Amino acid sequence: MSINIKAFYLTLILFIASVTLYAQSLSDIQNAKVDQLSDAQLATIVQQAEEQGISKSQIPALAEERGMPAMEASKLSTRINQLNTSGATREEGNIGNAAQRQVSDASSVGMSSGEQDSLSEEEKKIFGYGLFHNKKLNFSPNLNIPTPQSYVIGAGDQLLIDIYGDSQQSYDLTVNPEGRVYIPNVGPINLGGASIQSATARFKKELSSIYADLNSSNPRTFMQIRLGNIRSIKVQIVGELQRPGDYTLPSFASVFNALYAAGGPNKQGSFRNIRVFRDSRQIAEVDVYEYLMNGNQQQNVRLQDNDVIMVPAVDTRVEVQGPVRREGYFEIKPEEDINDLIRYAGGFKSDAYTGRLAVRRVSDQARKVADVSKEEFGSFKVQDGDVFLIGKKLERFENRVQISGAVFHPGEFALFEGMTVKDLIDKAEGLRGEAFLNRATLYRTQDDMTLEIVPINVQGVVNGTAQDLPLQREDVLHIPSKYDLKEEYYVKISGEINSPGAFAYAENMTVEDLVLKAGGFKESASDAYIEVARRVKDRTNGQIAEIFTIDIDENLEIDEGDKEVVLEPFDHIIIRRSPGFQREKIVRVEGEVIYPGQYTISTTNERISDLLKRAGGMNQFAYVKGATLIRRTEFFTPKSDNDIKSQDLTEVKKHLIKEDGENTEAENKILSRIDEKISENGGDLANQKGLASGEYKISRVEEVAASDSSRVAEVEFRTQEMIGIDLTNILENPGSAQDLILQEGDILSIPKQLQTVRMRGEVLFPTSARYENGNSFKRYISKAGGFTDNARKGKAYVVYANGDVKRTKNFIFFKNYPRIEPGAEIIVPQKPQRESMSATNWIGVASSLATLAILVDRLAQ
Repeated sequence: MSINIKAFYLTLILFIASVTLYAQSLSDIQNAKVDQLSDAQLATIVQQAEEQGISKSQIPALAEERGMPAMEASKLSTRINQLNTSGATREEGNIGNAAQRQVSDASSVGMSSGEQDSLSEEEKKIFGYGLFHNKKLNFSPNLNIPTPQSYVIGAGDQLLIDIYGDSQQSYDLTVNPEGRVYIPNVGPINLGGASIQSATARFKKELSSIYADLNSSNPRTFMQIRLGNIRSIKVQIVGELQRPGDYTLPSFASVFNALYAAGGPNKQGSFRNIRVFRDSRQIAEVDVYEYLMNGNQQQNVRLQDNDVIMVPAVDTRVEVQGPVRREGYFEIKPEEDINDLIRYAGGFKSDAYTGRLAVRRVSDQARKVADVSKEEFGSFKVQDGDVFLIGKKLERFENRVQISGAVFHPGEFALFEGMTVKDLIDKAEGLRGEAFLNRATLYRTQDDMTLEIVPINVQGVVNGTAQDLPLQREDVLHIPSKYDLKEEYYVKISGEINSPGAFAYAENMTVEDLVLKAGGFKESASDAYIEVARRVKDRTNGQIAEIFTIDIDENLEIDEGDKEVVLEPFDHIIIRRSPGFQREKIVRVEGEVIYPGQYTISTTNERISDLLKRAGGMNQFAYVKGATLIRRTEFFTPKSDNDIKSQDLTEVKKHLIKEDGENTEAENKILSRIDEKISENGGDLANQKGLASGEYKISRVEEVAASDSSRVAEVEFRTQEMIGIDLTNILENPGSAQDLILQEGDILSIPKQLQTVRMRGEVLFPTSARYENGNSFKRYISKAGGFTDNARKGKAYVVYANGDVKRTKNFIFFKNYPRIEPGAEIIVPQKPQRESMSATNWIGVASSLATLAILVDRLAQ
């Protein structure tokens, strides 16, 4: 029984493994790592693909289409081609697989994220060191290239021979360890050590016995030879390397492929003298600098089996510091000089001083410094350990002079022999009209780097009546403008003018000119006079400004006698508002009246009773006791005249624009003028929000509260609030103190008959209850469930429908609660939060009481 159970579990495990292998091998082929696939897994992939009608050659293309990287797809193609049923071929395929895996492992060196940045500072400075550590550079050999004619055939190579033309035949031959291939009906052919070109000639010669015209002058049968599976070769990489050792590589591999697999030379290794040995004989000497500087890979020979690559220690390495394109350590050959070194360093930067350089050198006993001039760059003998220091050019100009100020083209100019101030002015295209000609300033740098000021008579120099001064290096000539030497002149206009503000002053400007420039008078302008304020000078009698007036007529036109009054700089023209001009003020009546709506205040002393008469009086549903007046508070910020005008003009524009867009020419002109007027509104201090506006009061209260919160109670910045009124008394006694004078924005609200009472605050169930005549305050509290434990009963109050408020009155232990009317609202406040005394405070109180008791006892004695 136990044996059957074990067999069952074994079968189940094998089944699960096969299902997992299938899922991972075909459906997830794009995520497969080719190097990690065994031959069995690869054979399963091929078998499953063939069952679905996919050929071997289509598998890599399918995987790449699904997202497999091109390099992985190339390796997958090679691995599939290496699969064969014969044991010998399978063994060679395994060698090829190992070669591919070895190259893949070697190629991954330096390819991991951030490995280039993991180099030490010294390694980064070695020129060429990062080549074999660059994660974006891959030296893996390209296996998908046409068969090179110079390729040397060796044991393990697969040769594919195609015969086409009059005869059709294909041969799949593998070179055996003795270097021979066997052709049916022909026999063995020795190809060991032969190139593809030589092998082609041999095959043609041997196969001509079967295909007669293969070697004729006019053949009709042709032959092509190509490589199938590529064999692996083993090379030895020794010397100063990151990872020296034996490496198995594809037979297409070159010296750089092998160096990349070994991680490249280490810090002591040479990049200029890498030697390749074959059969104990040197066949090449590789200079990495030739590849880095010129892209030359002629020395990058293709490797063969048992080749040896030797990287010797560096012979001469020097360091370059300073303004070159590429600072660092460079390896120099004996026949090279400083010019070659500078070329390897990328050449000088633009700010480098190339006339000479300094060399720090280690002598037999100590260190020393040598100076090398530019002429000695080709003859100076470079030694190992030299440090070449390149200096920078001086931060100075050899031939610069400058001019600034009132000239047409200020800036920097080249100093030439004998150049004078007049020459510099001519180079700047001459003086501008506002140039101050009496005096210019020449700033001159002296030998001790201090500044000297040399005065220049510009007019005399230009006219030739004054001595023209020769210029020196770094001279700066400044010619001021006459406007730089005085205040900028302007005049101001304010008050009832369409575009108030400051305007540029012009000579012979009159009051009428300024009024026209400011857009003309407003309708609210006074026709009495215009006031002009003028600055005074040198007055010792206490006078601050000179004030005079200009008369205008009822049509707001300046009198003929005053039109020619010429303004002076900084004059201020003030247009007064007409004392009879009043903008309409709106109030509103709402609720139970005959004609509710907006009303314009007709007189300054219009009262509530007058407004109620204009509204037709109250209807039969009005609740007189609930009437209230809603009035703006001091925190309300009214709109300025300009804001109101802009709003009205916007409404005019809205109603003037036609939906179909076909306005008349006159309408378009009006729209254009309205847009201009809307954009011009604003800027007049007389029409802006003054210091008594709500914004100022709010900011002032907040400022005081921030400085000392104990001085200001918590304030709710409401812009409107109710004023309790007795409308019955007002109607019985019109004009009395109860009959308030109306203000702009007032709202007279007369509600319907109210039948409820509201309970809010610290009651168990805040609600509204039906009003019942005769019910007391406590009766309504009972309908809300009674007081809560936090209720402050003695401070409860009632807000009546008309806005009046009455509080609870306390006498000894008795509370006199306010009476309740329809529409009233009962408010029960909360007890204040009281912090319990800490143990420390109790100890302090106890100590104080004990001290007091002792003091009383002492006094009693």
